[in-house]
Amino acid sequence: MTDISQYVMPNDTGLCLLDCTKAFDNLTDKEKLYAHYISQASWYGGLIVLVQTSPESPGIFLLLQKVFRGQTVEELKKAVTKDGSLTDHQFQAVMVYASAFYANMGNYKSFGDSKIIPNLPKEKFEALVMKSAACQKDASGMKALWDSVSERMFGLSEREKELGLGEKGTTSYFSANCDLDDAKIAQEFLTAKDLSPYNTRLFKTTEKGKTCYEVKLASAATGDGVIPGCQEGILGCHEFTPTLTSKACTFRVTRGDYSQLMSLVVDNLKKAQEYAANDLERNMLNDYVESFTSGSIPSHKSGSRHWIQNTGPIVETYIGFIESYRDPFGMRGEFEGFVAVVNKEMSTKFTQLVASAEEFLPLLPWPAAFEKDKFLRPDFTSLDVLTFGGSGIPAGINIPNYDDIRQSEGFKNVSLGNVIVSAYKDTKDKVNFLAEDDKELFVNLKTTTFEVQVGLHELLGHGSGKMFVKDKEGNLNFDVASVTYPETDKKIEKWYEHNETWDSKFTSFASSYEECRAECVGIYLCLSAKVLRIFGHTDDAADDIIYINWLNMARAGLLGLEFYSPETGAWRQAHMQARFVILRVLLEAGKGLVKIDYFTSDDGSEDMVLKLDRSKIPSVGKPAIGDFLRKLQVYKSTGDVEAGKALYEKYSEVHDREEPHFLTRRATVLARKQPRKMFVQHNTVVNGSTVDLKNYESTTAGLIQSFAERFPSTDIDDIVQGLWEQEKPHF
Repeated sequence: MTDISQYVMPNDTGLCLLDCTKAFDNLTDKEKLYAHYISQASWYGGLIVLVQTSPESPGIFLLLQKVFRGQTVEELKKAVTKDGSLTDHQFQAVMVYASAFYANMGNYKSFGDSKIIPNLPKEKFEALVMKSAACQKDASGMKALWDSVSERMFGLSEREKELGLGEKGTTSYFSANCDLDDAKIAQEFLTAKDLSPYNTRLFKTTEKGKTCYEVKLASAATGDGVIPGCQEGILGCHEFTPTLTSKACTFRVTRGDYSQLMSLVVDNLKKAQEYAANDLERNMLNDYVESFTSGSIPSHKSGSRHWIQNTGPIVETYIGFIESYRDPFGMRGEFEGFVAVVNKEMSTKFTQLVASAEEFLPLLPWPAAFEKDKFLRPDFTSLDVLTFGGSGIPAGINIPNYDDIRQSEGFKNVSLGNVIVSAYKDTKDKVNFLAEDDKELFVNLKTTTFEVQVGLHELLGHGSGKMFVKDKEGNLNFDVASVTYPETDKKIEKWYEHNETWDSKFTSFASSYEECRAECVGIYLCLSAKVLRIFGHTDDAADDIIYINWLNMARAGLLGLEFYSPETGAWRQAHMQARFVILRVLLEAGKGLVKIDYFTSDDGSEDMVLKLDRSKIPSVGKPAIGDFLRKLQVYKSTGDVEAGKALYEKYSEVHDREEPHFLTRRATVLARKQPRKMFVQHNTVVNGSTVDLKNYESTTAGLIQSFAERFPSTDIDDIVQGLWEQEKPHF
């Protein structure tokens, strides 16, 4: 029987304002206008996530926008509670659901991929819709809209419970009739055509008994034409025989997916160009405009190169189809765009970390041949986020995700300072599974420690390691005669071919594997006294930072059980799977390094406490993580999918064959889980030659109001409605 509590958001779910007031006020009028127009592009592009998430998300968005745009929250509450249609608690449940939907840009959690349903009966939600001012104005239209979304809005069939491919879940990256084999066939075709999957979706039909696939590219332009950087004639029909089935099929490559939203993105990027600070920003935006207009990922890569070179901007931005976490096959990028302002004080520490990177890289537990020939010093800044359009807001980012650029040209790291400060504060009563004497230190140091971990994770985690590649001419980027496997001293026998990438080889587990590698680098290198001195931690204070960082990682591994689905055997969140894997490695190290004890709490239910012996971190923990990390890097460097998958799946497995019986303990984790906080973001409004910042309360009403005012025009409704109607035949 389905446990409904795992799919509803509690009425007391926390909200916090992602405050950027001080940083924004320090900008010049020109910088504010630049920030405003890229923010607009990010918000309009963020609506694409609705279409990427689930078939019903666009319709639910329309419903919520019409309801909350039609009257104030107080007016709506009075209309539905005065006559007893809804209780105050039920009304708050609607508010929390709407806030969660907006915060995740869809009805599936951005962190965890499980469905979000309203925490009240369907007929009560319907009563609210029917009593709204929007319904009084257009009764038949609102009734039709409600009828078209309500079943899937509340539905919890096995396939609806979480994001996934085929029978394992819901996705809008693929039509409903696609499965894993279809994803593999499509990837073989895309690789053969040297066409990036980042901005694509796949739709399958059958015509006269023959399988036909449509690869849709996101672009403002529709119809035929040239896509810069792609093969001539790529748009159109292609006959293709995949190795998987040896049966000929037809691929049709089209463009114009989300075309009207992409046009709005392009329009605002063009406006931003007028206020760019330098030629690098202007050239970057010019390439992005070309990419989003034509559907060209090569043009986006060109823009990313300009972005890398633009070091130390006052206003930092990035936009496009970026992270592939939510594609069940791990290849297609979700749209996101952010605008942020540099925090100079914290950025100084990250700059020092970058300056010392060449000193820290040799400390990592793999031979020098497995490290980049030259460390390309990135720009590393701490940012206060003004705008983040997409499904969720991370604490740190290492981008771009294009392997060829990261390996040979560089990348940027950003730590999102106001996200860390806002989201990672805890109180003792909110901290579970730790001993009482650990809780106070954990609460006091968690945010500070996390800043260190983010810095190491992004710069020396994602920024480290070499990939062995054979280019088009057959040349290898390493000395095959002298480089050997660290474990066996045998010569290297595997590498990446010129058109293969990390994502295309490791596919569905690539993201989690890479996050695990970066997390391991973070806890491994935080043992360095010099690293900690850069962040201002010395002596006993430094020892406490090390302890809490390792304790936080181990505890996070336990909390990660929430994001494992026993029914499908799948993990729904890349980072939490990574942390569970690390916990398994630490437990396997033995010698009393980590222990999990079980007991009955005062309320009569089962509880547990995780303990870490801080004295054994250097002697037991570090060697265990080092050995594991070396294997992760070797398999990544050589593109050894088979060995990498076997290793990672071994530690990802959740079972009851031995202590600590994680499959059974998952119930305790679920019973005591804490909901993630939701962010309320500012809006910006042009006021003559400058821009005003609009603030909102850190409440459900504030978050909902921000979205009602962010998209005040019904023109957006028409665009979303059109996209939704186009989707329906495929789902």
